[in-house]
Amino acid sequence: MSAQTDGPIEPLIPMPELTPDALRAAVARIAPSRIPALTQHLFEATTNAQQTQSLAPLRAFVLPQRGYPQWAVFVSIQRHPERAARLRELERIVDAGEQDPAAAITEIQAIRETAEAETGL
Repeated sequence: MSAQTDGPIEPLIPMPELTPDALRAAVARIAPSRIPALTQHLFEATTNAQQTQSLAPLRAFVLPQRGYPQWAVFVSIQRHPERAARLRELERIVDAGEQDPAAAITEIQAIRETAEAETGL
């Protein structure tokens, strides 16, 4: 099921630092339509951090949190157009429910694990 290319293709942008500003700048360049979601998530994380007097909500902005993309992993995937397109296709296969999703789910997990490794998470 994998549609990998024969050789490495340069990413659109280098992997940014794992800070809100750097991730926002990266998303603005590679997936500008996602800026509203990122901004909303960052606003919620900042508000929660202030209310709880903890940095945990801001760490969750970068790291996994239920209901939100892991922005570092999102950027890692999206900066490789072929990888992003493949992920969208695999997600479509799973969502459609027209065939056994096991192979697609396994490949989605592999894509996410590769992206996590690239981010250093």
